[in-house]
Amino acid sequence: MALRIDVRNEDLTMSRFALSPLWELTQALRLLAGGPLERDAPVLRPWLLRARDRYRALARETDLGVIGALNPPGWGADFLAPIPASVHTTIGDLLAQVRSTPAGQAQREVATALGRQPRVDPRVQRILTSDRVAGYVADVLAIAWQALLEPEWRTLRAILERDVVHRAGQLVSRGWAAALTDLHADLSWRQGRIELSRWPADDNADLGGRGLLFIPSVFIWPGVALRLDPPWPPALSYPARGVSALWEQPGRAGSGHALHRLLGVSRATILLALEDPASTTQLAATLGQSLGGIGDHLAVLREAGLVARARSGRSVLYRRTPIGDALAAADL
Repeated sequence: MALRIDVRNEDLTMSRFALSPLWELTQALRLLAGGPLERDAPVLRPWLLRARDRYRALARETDLGVIGALNPPGWGADFLAPIPASVHTTIGDLLAQVRSTPAGQAQREVATALGRQPRVDPRVQRILTSDRVAGYVADVLAIAWQALLEPEWRTLRAILERDVVHRAGQLVSRGWAAALTDLHADLSWRQGRIELSRWPADDNADLGGRGLLFIPSVFIWPGVALRLDPPWPPALSYPARGVSALWEQPGRAGSGHALHRLLGVSRATILLALEDPASTTQLAATLGQSLGGIGDHLAVLREAGLVARARSGRSVLYRRTPIGDALAAADL
């Protein structure tokens, strides 16, 4: 069974990418709330184990039960994570949208959430069914953000931004068919339609000229999430590339590796990290090195012909040259 989404020419031109700090937070909370980590998200296990104590402390001090009740299995209240406007949308922007959710919309989604699970704690239900639920939820999310994701957002954002650079390049250079196939194994492009396999039922939908917003995510791994119903614009969240590298950082192994001995540990790490183009800021965030140090090492790698740079919008992105690719891929 599959979902087939008709895409018009205007949809192609209206589609774009965005980042959602609040989506990352709600997905991280969902993962931390339950389920064996090895089974549900093995690639995220290092972070989940590291964050577990912070989550438990947060649960003792904050009303996370309200957020959990709005995220029953297989569903989530839309007003918890409004659609971001762009790659520059901040957590403050999104929390303001949560606070301004119309009471009627919030109560409709609350009713749906409560109907999809056993009876919740009466105190939680009173909060959820009050007219002030949106503001209360925003306050809880703000505290959770500060405790769980804000300390690591620089690194997470760098992963997401690098994914956007890669995907946008795929769309421009190779078209929708190649880009969607590369996006997720369940997605494909067939005769002017996006097809999402493993859907609960055979179904058809239409973007209606609204385009599709692509939102990369670290914490959705390995699935996808699709939102088509008004009042939100159509949005597809998918697993960002390089998530495992975020926690494991394979290029930062010991200096006994021949590539490390040849280039030095820091330069070898940078070269290996440039599997996808990245700016100095993104590299500094993901590798834990200083901006000045990254810049100095990139200058040496560029002089050696191992990396090249090019401007992309407001950023300067570095990428490996064919020689750099060959060196990184070599079994040294």
